Amino acid sequence: MTPWRMLALLAVAELLGMALWFTGSAVGPALARDWGVTPSQVGWLTTAVQLGFVLGTAVSALLALADTVPARRLFALSAVAGALANALLAFTDRYPVALLSRLLAGACLAGVYPPAMKMAATWFQARRGVAVGTIVGALTVGKALPYLAQALPSLSVRAVVLLSSASALAAAALVWAGYRDGPHAFPARPFAWGRVGEVVRSPRWRLATGGYLGHMAELYSFWTWIPAFLAAHEAARAARVGEAANPSVAALTGFGVIAVGGIGCVWGGLVADRVGRLPLVTWALAISGGCALLIGAAFGRSWWLMAPVALAWGFFVIADSAQFSVLVTESVPAHAVGTALTLQLSLGFLLTTATIQLIPPLVRAAGWAWVFPVLAVGPALGIASARRLAR
Repeated sequence: MTPWRMLALLAVAELLGMALWFTGSAVGPALARDWGVTPSQVGWLTTAVQLGFVLGTAVSALLALADTVPARRLFALSAVAGALANALLAFTDRYPVALLSRLLAGACLAGVYPPAMKMAATWFQARRGVAVGTIVGALTVGKALPYLAQALPSLSVRAVVLLSSASALAAAALVWAGYRDGPHAFPARPFAWGRVGEVVRSPRWRLATGGYLGHMAELYSFWTWIPAFLAAHEAARAARVGEAANPSVAALTGFGVIAVGGIGCVWGGLVADRVGRLPLVTWALAISGGCALLIGAAFGRSWWLMAPVALAWGFFVIADSAQFSVLVTESVPAHAVGTALTLQLSLGFLLTTATIQLIPPLVRAAGWAWVFPVLAVGPALGIASARRLAR
């Protein structure tokens, strides 16, 4: 098996496995209609995944699972468990059970996302930026898949949920049957309580994680709320010109805005391997922050104004994500790479639980056109941390 074929296998598996992530958000409008839940409660369907992921990554980091359990086994078992947890949502009409389903699915995905990046890194050294970028790009497209399903009016909530669970089962089978470690495999070490402390004591890890936190403060709030923003934009645009709104246009654009980030991740990896990771993350943070400031000006106007800004934001908002992870793999000893990645992700996703919930009260107070500029604070802080790391 060549490195590029193995990378393709891992990318497909990650795309399929991460379809679980935004299933709750994708079916949220239907649940709001059928169950009478509020927009804030719909937001908690995504926040519960984030909290579950934080819980899962925290346990994984403390127990050093990513450095002691073979990555192939950890990925496959976690994807199966996540598929089963996600399927609970298809067979309940109770909001607390739906939240539990999302929490458990997020916890299981802690064994899917970090191990995939580590597995890709075992096959690449000089081109590690594009390799990890490809994995994160596949993850991005996978997270967008439920929104594509949502755009098909013939699919029920149960069908969307079960399709995403089937996708995760296929990911588990693919990795279990086809993956093997590459020539640059990281050495396994016995469990040690001090490994988290060893990671945190690294100044480079702290600065790389600081930049990542600025990136994450923007990313998941954008991903969670951009489909609702685009739906509100379409309603306002249609009302302005006196025609019926077309929800499918907004849903398909929402899928495209998230999915285009997959291309952004690969582009980011190619550029980072050529000019350096720190220049790339600085450019991406600056452009995505600029889009956050500008997109409100297109609200309610033509799609010819809205779509380019939204797609550019979707491209650049994730283009730097993988490179922060690669910086982490280069900031700690090889035997602690899995723990370092898992801890970085845990802190980042813990932050997103707050930034996701920030948007609904701002919408109530100021309207959709004025909420996204607040997200530009994250990229600004991320740039400051990246510049310190560069020095």
